[in-house]
Amino acid sequence: MKVQKNSHEAMPKARRGDSREAIIAAAERLFLERGFGSVSMDELAEAAGVARRTLYNQFARKEEIFREMLLRVSGQLESALPPGIETQGEVESVLRRIARMILELHKNPGYLGFLRMVAADSRQFPWIAQEFAAVMDPQTDRLIRYLAHLTSIGVLNCPNPLLAAHQFMGALNEFSLWPWMLGRESVPVPADVVVEEAVQMFLQRYRRPRGKGGRS
Repeated sequence: MKVQKNSHEAMPKARRGDSREAIIAAAERLFLERGFGSVSMDELAEAAGVARRTLYNQFARKEEIFREMLLRVSGQLESALPPGIETQGEVESVLRRIARMILELHKNPGYLGFLRMVAADSRQFPWIAQEFAAVMDPQTDRLIRYLAHLTSIGVLNCPNPLLAAHQFMGALNEFSLWPWMLGRESVPVPADVVVEEAVQMFLQRYRRPRGKGGRS
C-alpha cells in the first residue's frame, strides 16, 4: 500500500508539470496571434487541453502567465550573455563574442515571438513594457558600463557610452531582429560578416588611436 501511495503522489506532480508547460505554450501561441488582451483564461485552458481548475491552480491571472514567460526570456538572456564575458579578452574579441551571442538569440522563435507580443500590447498595457524593460535594461547597462570602463582606462573614446552601446546593438538588430518583427526576411548577408562589420565599424569610430594614451 505504501508503494502504491508513493506512485500516486508522483503521478500528479508529473501531470502538473506537463500542464504548466502546455499552458505556457498555448499562451505563447495565442498571445502572439491575437494579443494579450484578446485572450481569455477559458480560451487558454481550452488551447492547452487542461481543465479550468487546473489552469487556475497554476496561474490565478493572465498576468502571472506573462511573468512566467518573462522569467524564461530572462533566462535566455542570461544564457546568451553570461556574467563575466566582458573580461574575456581584448575589446575586439569581446565585442565579437557579444555580437555572435545577440544574433544567436535572434534565432530563438520563442524570444522573438515574445518581443513581438510586447511591442503589440505594451501600448494598451503599459505595465507589460515596464516589466519587460526591467529584464532587458540590465543587459544593455552591462554593455554601457563596459564601454564606459574601457573609455576610462584609455582603450576606447566613447563620450557617450549609452549612445555607443545602442549604436552597436542597432547594427545587429537591423540585420535580423527588425526584419523579423516586421514579417520580412533577414538581410541576405552571412551572420559572420555582419558581426565582423559591426565590430570593425564600431572600433573605427571609438577605438582610441595609439600614441594618445590608449592601447590597442
